[in-house]
Amino acid sequence: MRKRALITGLTGQDGSYLAELLFDQGYQVFGLVRRSSSSNLERISHLGSNVEILSGDLLDQSSLMDVITQAQPDEIYNLASQSYVPLSWTQPALTAEYTALGVSRLLESVRRCKPDAKFYQASSSEVFGQPDESPQNEHTAFRPRNPYGVAKAYAHWMTINYRQQYKLFACCGLTYTHESPRRGMEFVFRKITHTVAAIKLGLSNELKLGNLDARRDWCYAKDAVHAMWLMLQQEQPDDYIIASGQTYSVQELVECAFKLVGLNWQDYVIVDSAFYRPNEPMQLVGSIEKIRKNIGWCPQYSFEQLVELMLVHDLKELSSKTI
Repeated sequence: MRKRALITGLTGQDGSYLAELLFDQGYQVFGLVRRSSSSNLERISHLGSNVEILSGDLLDQSSLMDVITQAQPDEIYNLASQSYVPLSWTQPALTAEYTALGVSRLLESVRRCKPDAKFYQASSSEVFGQPDESPQNEHTAFRPRNPYGVAKAYAHWMTINYRQQYKLFACCGLTYTHESPRRGMEFVFRKITHTVAAIKLGLSNELKLGNLDARRDWCYAKDAVHAMWLMLQQEQPDDYIIASGQTYSVQELVECAFKLVGLNWQDYVIVDSAFYRPNEPMQLVGSIEKIRKNIGWCPQYSFEQLVELMLVHDLKELSSKTI
């Protein structure tokens, strides 16, 4: 009998890749999508009828209970949140409603309607904020420094509490920054590869960035969702860091991208203080020792391969639009 999986955040970067993975594994896939006047299904349009769309909202617990009752999932992946850190400063209450309290509503709905389902919660490296150790591991103290990180910390601990109190098979994946061609343009990695492609094609002549010294632990979104799936295939629930275990600066990313197209980055990059993040987290890099040892997962794509993959995609996409 086919396994059944429910994905919240289906239309996001991770949701679309996870849906592909689950479909390839033979699952019947359901996606929770918030009803709106302008539904964005672009990232999953290629999946066609392979994914059944169900209407629900993390702000409305009754809709979550209805969806879980209808889908009867064996596995639930909660990837939905307000995940753009700068927006969490301008809309902190909305971020809390979706990213924190939304998880409480979903966990309670699982407990009431499908307590035997395996549950994955997308946690985040932003919970560490200003960590007291580097690299961080699963026992590193949480010190979030933005409203998004605070909301994710709440969701993380609620998931653990439901696992302990109600014996749910509930896991948290502490994902570090992960990228792909499906990443939004508001995120710096995609902004860089897309703008570099535009400059190479003569469609732009500058790239405005903030702190070039900011460092990130970047990996490929396809690698990350594979780790999420593996976590729910284990005999016992546990929490894991999902990362590359290495950091690169924004400047190193810029240099790599411009080098791939044969241009000198210093001729095009403008540092603009408007793009600096308040309370920039310092040296967030994840230790993947536990997930490597317990599950056998590690990233398949290097940093350089990821930059090239995204740059090639953006060059192709922009070239097709100019024809």
